[in-house]
Amino acid sequence: MLKSIVYRSTTIRFEDKGQGNPIVLLHGFMESLDIWDEFSDELANDFRVISIDLPGHGKSGVIEQVHSMELMADVVREVIEYLRLDKVVLVGHSMGGYVALEFLNSYPSFLAGLVLLHSTPLPDTQERKEQRDKMIEEIKLGKKIKIAKEHVQRTFANDNLAKFVQKIGFLKIIAINTSNDGIIAALEGMKERPDYREVLKNTNIPFLYILGKKDNFIAADVVENIELPEGSEVLILDESGHQGYIEERDKVLVKLKEFAKKCFK
Repeated sequence: MLKSIVYRSTTIRFEDKGQGNPIVLLHGFMESLDIWDEFSDELANDFRVISIDLPGHGKSGVIEQVHSMELMADVVREVIEYLRLDKVVLVGHSMGGYVALEFLNSYPSFLAGLVLLHSTPLPDTQERKEQRDKMIEEIKLGKKIKIAKEHVQRTFANDNLAKFVQKIGFLKIIAINTSNDGIIAALEGMKERPDYREVLKNTNIPFLYILGKKDNFIAADVVENIELPEGSEVLILDESGHQGYIEERDKVLVKLKEFAKKCFK
C-alpha cells in the first residue's frame, strides 16, 4: 500500500507491503521506490517490506538545495518511527547505500542488519566530484533527458542491455521524471558525503555486501580495499552490472532472504 508522511513541510512517499519482520529498501540516484516492484513483491512473501522515495525522487518532494546523507537518513528514521518499527534490515542500493551507511552512523539502534547493494563506504574522489559538478551544469543547461538515458544505460552490464530492454526503458522513465532540483540536490549531497569506512568496520550489526563483477560504477574489487566488520557476508554477482536485483534477481533474493532471517533470529 502506498502511503506518505510530511517531513519538514514536504511529502515523503513510501510503500508498505507484506507481513512479518521488516526490510526497508532504499533506491539509488534518479530512481524511486518503483524500481523494486517485482523484487519487493517476492520479498513480501516472507517479510514486511517498506520502500521509500528518498527526497527529490519519485513522489517525495525536495527539502533543501543539498540533500545530504544526514538529511536523507533522517527521512528514513521518520518513516521507521511513523510505522513504529523496532528493528529493521536496511537495504541500500547505490546512493541508497550511502544513506544506509549514514543511518548506521546516526541510528544504529534501529538496525537488525545492513545490506549494501552496489554501493561503497568510500567518499567521492576528486575526479568523481568533478563529474558530478559537470552533470549539475548539464542539468541546468536542459540536458536532463540525455543524461538520464545515458546514466540508466550504464547501470546495466553491457552483456545485459538486450536482455533487459523493457526494464531499462522503465528505469529511464523514472530517471527522466526526477525533478531537476531533486537531481541536483542529490548530486550535491553525494559529493560532500564523508568516508564511512571506520563506521562500517567497527559495527557489530550483521552486514551483507552485494557487488557486481560487471558494474560500470563500483568495481567488485572495492571489497579488497575495505576492512569489513567481523562475520560479514559478501556476494559477488558474476553477470551483473549496477542493477543486480534485476540482472540476477533470483540470486539476490535468495541471499537477502537467508541473511534477513538470520538477522531476526
